[in-house]
Amino acid sequence: MPLYDDALTMREARRLYFDANGFGEGGYDAKWVKLMAGPVPIFFPNTPQRVRSVRLHDLHHVVTDYATDWTGEAEIGAWEIASDCRDHYAAWVLNLLALAIGLVIAPAAMWRAFLRGRHSTNLYENDFRESLLEERVGELRGRLGLATRARGAGPADILSFVGWSLAAVATLASGAAMLLAPLALLARLLIG
Repeated sequence: MPLYDDALTMREARRLYFDANGFGEGGYDAKWVKLMAGPVPIFFPNTPQRVRSVRLHDLHHVVTDYATDWTGEAEIGAWEIASDCRDHYAAWVLNLLALAIGLVIAPAAMWRAFLRGRHSTNLYENDFRESLLEERVGELRGRLGLATRARGAGPADILSFVGWSLAAVATLASGAAMLLAPLALLARLLIG
């Protein structure tokens, strides 16, 4: 059963989504984004590119019913990658990182979300516009191809999933290397 009723406007559903997740007004004006990795907070800058993408990403959460926990963010990342992030570069990077984590914590869910994305579309073809909030949830689900049941996987779906999974792991590994390199250099200077 969907979390957000088809009859709601996207504005009403987004408000419910913000309230349920403690997002206030969405955090679009915040300077930093805080992500919790268990008890450890991780902060990263809320760049204009990220804000451009997250305004649509939040609407994607509403129409797909993916949660905002680690698995849900990985699912929506897989779905957004498969349905094409176009020129939303922040979405590509964040979704690849999420997919890599999802492959470890919920690989079957990543496959299902990716396959769903291969057979639907998303809002990244344009920038956010206020008129999106006046659409009904059910209308937008229908327009994006989310109102129909997922089709079976073909060879192209499997190859695409494998390719994007490898890209996701490489993105996570290179990100981790960039974060750890200064620590390794510091340790080398202190020890050696």
